Amino acid sequence: MEGLENLHQRFYSPQNPNSNPALGKVSTGPSYGQFFYAIPMKFVISVIDDLQSPGTPAEMVEIDKFNDSLRANGQWIFAWGLQPPETATVIDNRNDANIRTGKPLFDAQENFSGLWIIEAESAEVAERLAYSASKACNRKVELRPMH
Repeated sequence: MEGLENLHQRFYSPQNPNSNPALGKVSTGPSYGQFFYAIPMKFVISVIDDLQSPGTPAEMVEIDKFNDSLRANGQWIFAWGLQPPETATVIDNRNDANIRTGKPLFDAQENFSGLWIIEAESAEVAERLAYSASKACNRKVELRPMH
């Protein structure tokens, strides 16, 4: 059985004048259009790096500040740095092929060196966070929605 707090969150809407527990009014349930639930979206912010200069101590301080702000705002899911591309290998075991290349998928001047997985209430918010991430790590980033 749902607790009273869950029922309150489920049926009380500030937009519905007929549902105000403070006045003793409680809705029997939401009607279409009465209110909506904001379903957060998940995004990956990938750090693009030319691998010419490692992160500086000052950049690490800014990254830590950015991470702290994500946590404080409930947008943090995960973040991690990646080893250099030469440590990557492509595995293909489709149809039991058992293939290991021993090299990365792409031979490129720029590669991903880290990532954040975030939660945001909209693509616009995620984009603002990606701008902040780019500034914090002093690198280009790629923003991509998850499904």
